[in-house]
Amino acid sequence: MSTRTIGIIMNGVSGRMGYRQHLMRSILAIRDQGGVLLSDGTRVQVEPILVGRNEAKLAELAAKHDIEHYSTDLDGVLADPRWEIYADFLVTKARAAAIRKAIAAGKAVYTEKPTAETAADALELARLAEEAGIKNGVVHDKLYLPGMQKLKRLIDSGFFGRILSVRGEFGYWVFEGDWQQAQRPSWNYRAEDGGGIVVDMFPHWSYVLENLFGKVESVYARAVTHIDERVDEQGATYRGTADDAAYAVFELEGGIIAQVNSSWTVRVNRDELVQFQVDGTHGSAVVGLFGCKIQPRNATPKPVWNPDIEDSHDYDADWLDIPTNEVFENGFKTQWEQFLRHVLEDAPHPYDFLAGARGMYLAEQGLESSRSGRRLDLADVSTTSAPLEMVTSV
Repeated sequence: MSTRTIGIIMNGVSGRMGYRQHLMRSILAIRDQGGVLLSDGTRVQVEPILVGRNEAKLAELAAKHDIEHYSTDLDGVLADPRWEIYADFLVTKARAAAIRKAIAAGKAVYTEKPTAETAADALELARLAEEAGIKNGVVHDKLYLPGMQKLKRLIDSGFFGRILSVRGEFGYWVFEGDWQQAQRPSWNYRAEDGGGIVVDMFPHWSYVLENLFGKVESVYARAVTHIDERVDEQGATYRGTADDAAYAVFELEGGIIAQVNSSWTVRVNRDELVQFQVDGTHGSAVVGLFGCKIQPRNATPKPVWNPDIEDSHDYDADWLDIPTNEVFENGFKTQWEQFLRHVLEDAPHPYDFLAGARGMYLAEQGLESSRSGRRLDLADVSTTSAPLEMVTSV
């Protein structure tokens, strides 16, 4: 069996997502398992180089995880042919400029979302990558969650019949930072720093909805800042200028209606931090990060509304848990392996910069819907020549 090594530039690994999910649980896990096995029997090992601005922190991470290479010189690393893939986990404001450099250097690019601060810039990245002929991918981690994979099987099996609607609840209470430290960085709550739950979560809802249920054709949203004063990491009070909650209705192809609430100002009363209910003519499902329970048509109870009598029926007992019949690996690692095979042997990987552009476009139009109070029909962003300005309101 032949072996080789592929070099991966990892820019932004000192951040929470870059370190935990992409470095530790993905690339280092792939390294420790001996690399990725290709279809022809070749095994390819991964070798990361850590890139960032703080050399001391990079050196500390490299020593901790037995990584040989690190650098504060992104341009120099991009010029080195040893490093074939550029991976970006920077804050959104810094991402597009770095990705443009990587495309110009001829690197394959894998990035977190959103891919840029605007839909136009995100679409430009897709055009540049297409013109350069480089492989590109955007993180679609939610699709690889155990609960979502169980849901996909239900959809593919025809369990639901005709799907009617999707209702999603995501979020939790993020502490204001005064009497208890906030569990998210303060920049998330400042619009001037690229914060806001719409920009953070609508790109997720874009790929979840389009890959499981159908293309998003319109959006009506209300984005709000419920808490307008917070305390940052240094104990200083700052004004919350970004939306911390969003309430949206998406119309999907085929007439499916999706309602999704996203909030950092909600106290959780559900089984998991994100939960979707899918209702169809033949059955329904409730799905979270890991769990999935169903209620088929022929096992649906017959509720009767009577506000004068206390309802003693146990509705939770009417649902059947879907068993976990296989081991689901970390979703970030699974998608990394898929992207590596895409780069190394041209295996399928549909989650590209165009998908990233659609996500940012949905976020942008969601914010415009909130500002204008209108439902907005969405343009078709299936090619790099998509006319984003051709958006109609209803």
